Amino acid sequence: MSRIQLFTKQEELKKVLLKIRNTSDMIGFVPTMGALHNGHLSLIEASEKDNQITVVSIFVNPTQFNNSEDLKKYPRTLEADIQKIEKKFPNVLVYAPEVEDIYATKTESKKYYFDGLEHQMEGKFRPGHFDGVGTIVHKLFQIVQPHRAYFGEKDFQQLRIIQKLVEKQKLNVEIIPCPIFREKNGLAMSSRNERLSASAREEAKIIYQCLQLAKTHFGTKSISEIKLMLEEFWKNHPKFSLEYIEIANEKTLKPASKKLKNQSYRVFIAVFIEDVRLIDTISLN
Repeated sequence: MSRIQLFTKQEELKKVLLKIRNTSDMIGFVPTMGALHNGHLSLIEASEKDNQITVVSIFVNPTQFNNSEDLKKYPRTLEADIQKIEKKFPNVLVYAPEVEDIYATKTESKKYYFDGLEHQMEGKFRPGHFDGVGTIVHKLFQIVQPHRAYFGEKDFQQLRIIQKLVEKQKLNVEIIPCPIFREKNGLAMSSRNERLSASAREEAKIIYQCLQLAKTHFGTKSISEIKLMLEEFWKNHPKFSLEYIEIANEKTLKPASKKLKNQSYRVFIAVFIEDVRLIDTISLN
């Protein structure tokens, strides 16, 4: 019998959270799409340290998938996810709704404007993706009404989008960025890694090696020289299909052509191997 408090209906969760809100307890929130790994668990751990109550949502959000096949293949492992949470964090509240509980009669996203952040990188290759992200995060924030919410830096563009959502919608929630968790070989932990064969999962360590190459040369080479070097790097790895590699301003996410003083930069990448799309990023400063 699970000790975890599991909610599938938002009204049931809201009732419990209302009682908590009447105390001085702080509520932390970790939104996930499930298939939990140690990266997710590190977000829960951070929330548990900062707050008296942590809510974890497990919901594969259909409106942020621009590829129906990708949505169909996305791993769904609710029972295993609950066991992982319960083993380390038995007091966490888990919200695992059906689509109807979130979207009622119409499964569609709202249109958002994130000051142009949504048009870069992921936005170019996944039309409507960030409208879906904005819609689900906004809905979940309204349901949970957390004091703090925790997001991993692997999805750095998503993190910036959510920070902008909070700013523009004037939401009373503090967004806490958390470091990327990596596998022993350097591959950024991701639920999508579960779809890779063992050999591809090992070979995918070169994604991080590529990013480190950019960081190594950032102090001595120009941005255009680094980008050429990175594109050449991927030509030597035909098993991978490079979708994009970009050096961008950390604040605006706009592609950078030259380094400016007092500005922070990151390198971002999206590649396919075995029809699985993997993304990663590191800071260059």
